Amino acid sequence: MAAMANRPQTPPRHSLAEDAQGLFVGTLLVALSVQLLQSAGLTTGQIAGLSLVASYASGLSFGLIFFALNLPFYWLALRRVGWAFTVKTFSAVGLLSLFTEILPKVLQLETVHPLVGAILAGVTAGAGLLALFRHGASLGGVGIVAFWLQDTRGIKAGWVQLGFDAVVFALALAVMAPMTVLYSLIGAAVLNIIIATNHRRDRYIVR
Repeated sequence: MAAMANRPQTPPRHSLAEDAQGLFVGTLLVALSVQLLQSAGLTTGQIAGLSLVASYASGLSFGLIFFALNLPFYWLALRRVGWAFTVKTFSAVGLLSLFTEILPKVLQLETVHPLVGAILAGVTAGAGLLALFRHGASLGGVGIVAFWLQDTRGIKAGWVQLGFDAVVFALALAVMAPMTVLYSLIGAAVLNIIIATNHRRDRYIVR
């Protein structure tokens, strides 16, 4: 009886309704982060950062660019992780693209200091991504390729993502002032610290 009591139990899975609210809340928080970045004229790393830089340079919608840039990654996500993750990630990317179009029409941020905007954007994006991760989703992009290269080529995922971010911020210097890019780097650092500190599978066991 004691052995049975000490045996680890299979953690319960999230229900469909719980996953839906997780994706809704997570993408809404990230959409708020994007609006903070746009209001302060900042950017960030990964595909979201590349989409912001492209949006500033071209005048096109962030949501449209973000959705389009993520399309090539779904095939790899399907092969590497499976249907459930891919469908949830596709849904999350679609929701974020939609929310970033709607939110500025109902919430206008007129004065945002770049440093405050960077920190708040990092915090809200970090919280949103944690919600998505814990419900088996992501916002696609470079992370999928990074972990695929790590599994198949032995290249560290962190180095791949760091290299991509270096390219994004180098491109940002072409359309932004150096001080603005510095504030953007601070925001990206806040985001990465939040993810590194809180995204622990050994602490969060419910799937």
